Amino acid sequence: MERTAMQQLIGWKESPYRKPLIIKGVRQVGKTWLLKEFGRRYYDNVAYFNFDENPEYRDFFATTKDVRRIIPNLAMAGGQDITAGKTLVVFDEIQDCPEVLNSLKYFCENVPEYHVASAGSLLGIALAKPTSFPVGKVDFLAMYPMTFQEFLMATGSGNLAAYLNQIEEIAPLPEAFFNPLAEKLKMYFVTGGMPEVVNRWVETQSVGQVQSVLMDIINAYERDFMKHPETKEYPKLSRIWNSLPSQLARENKKFLYSAVKEGARAREYEDALEWLVNAALVYKTFRITTPGIPLSGYEDLSAFKIYLADVGVLRRLAKLDPVAFREGNRLFTEFKGALTENFVLQSLVPQFDAAPHYWSRLNPSYEVDFVIQHENDIIPIEVKSDTNIKSRSLKKYAETFSSQTKLRVRFSMNNLRMDDEVLNIPLFMADVADKLIRLAMKNL
Repeated sequence: MERTAMQQLIGWKESPYRKPLIIKGVRQVGKTWLLKEFGRRYYDNVAYFNFDENPEYRDFFATTKDVRRIIPNLAMAGGQDITAGKTLVVFDEIQDCPEVLNSLKYFCENVPEYHVASAGSLLGIALAKPTSFPVGKVDFLAMYPMTFQEFLMATGSGNLAAYLNQIEEIAPLPEAFFNPLAEKLKMYFVTGGMPEVVNRWVETQSVGQVQSVLMDIINAYERDFMKHPETKEYPKLSRIWNSLPSQLARENKKFLYSAVKEGARAREYEDALEWLVNAALVYKTFRITTPGIPLSGYEDLSAFKIYLADVGVLRRLAKLDPVAFREGNRLFTEFKGALTENFVLQSLVPQFDAAPHYWSRLNPSYEVDFVIQHENDIIPIEVKSDTNIKSRSLKKYAETFSSQTKLRVRFSMNNLRMDDEVLNIPLFMADVADKLIRLAMKNL
């Protein structure tokens, strides 16, 4: 499989300012595979150390901070040559090893000629802890589930991915491209972007196999809940996790603690919810009432929505049968359009610096699904699951904030086009939204 993150790794390798690298991302997103494949392609060899499988390696870091001593010890213990500039040193599953995390500072300061990269399935949890961390001494790379374009390349439709990449104007796509892209998107909603699931689909073309692998991934996530340092938090994590499909199935998708458990309050469950956010299992999108720069300065911290990291995992967790993808656009509209919203959010996050926000107003009720900051412009985004594109909320937003709204964006199953100051983007082009918004702004 080809992952676009490979290009970022190449840039890291060639940078004169390279520091030890930390790859963050949800479990099963392909961090270990990517590092090993990167090392195989671009280095003489890979020296791989897994601190979960081989906890004895931790001793080398506990007894000394001298990385010039640690390197030969690791080489001898692992039976692997480690040569500066020619070997990629990979530290895996380091989330429970604060000494290893701390050592990255000394790799940066004392032996910058060594190329060191690290990853861990719950690394975000470790980084959120108030512990000794090498601030300013590491580079970060965020890894996400496979995008729709990566899915196209993996499933033998690289020509469609190449077509999407070469678009340089806002104009309708020919049906010869539009229709197969729409059909492929339905299958992406079934598999999601977890590499093992996509690979199993490529190998077997079996929806049953897809269902099985997705369930295995969900079970692995739920086992991770038990790794919370507070045992009492485990039931809370499970309740929040299992409530997410019903939270997203409501017309107003604002997260409600009372939907987790009757009588539940924020102070009881907010720590557990934050654990899920730090583990990269979910995204938290806050409400704003007024658009301003930066958007984070206008957040209403009491109102937010929760989306999952992967649309396939959400579909499986919601027990939505894949048979729906054969019935027109039903898969997009089913489940109150929650899969479609989750897909769009999942596509937007890697393209912009932070998770989107959303806008809403009560009495009368209006809500715009997402609001993003694009350079110094605030752009409202509406998500439609089909070809029905009527949107009173998007219109109301533009009327209310006319001076701050140069462009509005609508995702739907309609073709690419400009409707006055509304950019309509087909759902299957969500991966290139940033590029299309730039083109539209330039035209305006």
